[in-house]
Amino acid sequence: MWQIGVWERDEGLAERVTRLTQGAQALVRACRHPALLAGQALDLLVVSPGATGWAGAGALNCRTALLPGGLSALTRCLPAGTMLSYGSSSRNTLTLSSLDDLRASVAVQREFVSLDGRAVDRQELILPYDGRSPELLLAEAGAALLLGRLPAEA
Repeated sequence: MWQIGVWERDEGLAERVTRLTQGAQALVRACRHPALLAGQALDLLVVSPGATGWAGAGALNCRTALLPGGLSALTRCLPAGTMLSYGSSSRNTLTLSSLDDLRASVAVQREFVSLDGRAVDRQELILPYDGRSPELLLAEAGAALLLGRLPAEA
């Protein structure tokens, strides 16, 4: 059973990740501060763009972490085997290549391995866009890909 932590500030990301795990054996735990996930061996940690309270991040134990790009302090203190980032910089693993009122083009900039061991290749995914934060859309898309799902399946 996969252990998944979602560190957010009530953006609804944990609910979306829970929907992505339907049909899989997974337990999703949501928290507003990383200390609440300390002591858990997490297969996946998804950090929302609005997450705060980084001081407790060093106490976490996760195999894979998905976090907003540009947070070098968090990247240095977070113990994770694999880290993927999302955001507007070309250095991030997941970025938006275009966005309009109805569609978002999510670009996978670098290959990575999903939790079930499958390769996720460089690609561009066209997803429906509902007006939410682009960073939140990228976090959900990254979680879906890491869980072996296509983001549109959510």
